[in-house]
Amino acid sequence: MPSPHHDPDSVDHPLFARFYARLSTTADARGGVRDLRRELLHGVSGRVIEIGAGNGLNFAYYPRAVSEVVAVEPERSLRRLAADAALRAEVPVDVVPGVAEALPVKSEAFDAAVASLVLCTVRDLPRALSELHRVLRPDAELRFFEHGRAPTAGMAAVQRTLDRTVWPRLFGGCHTAREPAAAIEDAGFRITSCRAFRLPKRGPALPTSYCVIGTARRGPA
Repeated sequence: MPSPHHDPDSVDHPLFARFYARLSTTADARGGVRDLRRELLHGVSGRVIEIGAGNGLNFAYYPRAVSEVVAVEPERSLRRLAADAALRAEVPVDVVPGVAEALPVKSEAFDAAVASLVLCTVRDLPRALSELHRVLRPDAELRFFEHGRAPTAGMAAVQRTLDRTVWPRLFGGCHTAREPAAAIEDAGFRITSCRAFRLPKRGPALPTSYCVIGTARRGPA
């Protein structure tokens, strides 16, 4: 858990941010991620909080039934790109600094939350999910699209080795062997839909290829 003196504006990975901005844009255009973003956000409405908004690629897919998106992004370079993307969005988007483990918003203030390719990077996964539980209204939705642990023992072992060594250092704190759906349930959410798939669908599997997309409901406080 971050210290109480953690500066939400102190996350600075400029090299990774530039790499991520290019990679994510390419993946949207060529890798089918654009369709997954549409699936993730279909039917979302009301006031929404998105954690780890990155360079704002989700913003274009929020339905007009969304009254406001509060997009939290700790990395300076990505937050600047997200602010530019917010200007082009069809719904109001407020891009703010902050970390998922200490969201700068009131409790039970949102109708939905979005976690998109971010739970792999948060420093304290249970704390981040606890914060999402706190800021959502009772029975509100958490929409998630994440990569995680492989279902095969061999690749899972590779993922664990990477997580202990070079992967987080190279990729902005990313961990490949987390289990996002299980962590979401452990945080008091009830998963109402979840689909597992591989990305990309064809070709050699990568440590980040094993994905889930789904919806969960916030349980009682």
